[in-house]
Amino acid sequence: MIGDRWNVTDAEVARRYPCDDLVARPTLQAWRGITVATTPERLWPWVTQVRVAPYSYDLVDNLGRRSPQRLLGLPEPKVGEPFMTAMARRFGPIRAVEPQRAFTGEILGAIMSYVLVPQEESTRLLLKIVTDRVGRVGAPLLAIGDLMMARQQLRNIKRLAETCD
Repeated sequence: MIGDRWNVTDAEVARRYPCDDLVARPTLQAWRGITVATTPERLWPWVTQVRVAPYSYDLVDNLGRRSPQRLLGLPEPKVGEPFMTAMARRFGPIRAVEPQRAFTGEILGAIMSYVLVPQEESTRLLLKIVTDRVGRVGAPLLAIGDLMMARQQLRNIKRLAETCD
């Protein structure tokens, strides 16, 4: 499907993600990935900071407010807490947390898992989105729209994790 993959390998697509356990028959599966030149320990707080800002296109999904450019010292996420903030609203619950490994939440029926995979000198940040709430016509449209937003989000998280303390 158009827009279902960005910057991921076949092995990354084939691996199991926490969101796979939450949607039995997805009508949409989309994968995104980026290599970040830092450790999972340094990357994790940036990933989980999506709880307060979207980190994609702030003009579009944050009502023009800039996503924080420094770590806010948030507590570790907990299942059931709000997962993401966008357009000055909190969205969905956190569905699963594996500290410094995986962060999964739900937004409007879509389940998203951010997975951190350590490498020798870097960390792969993988994102998988699944839902069973769109049909054949809607799935490609959602995948393309998500691709634009998720790609920008991952790039921003990468930049911040590599350059900010």
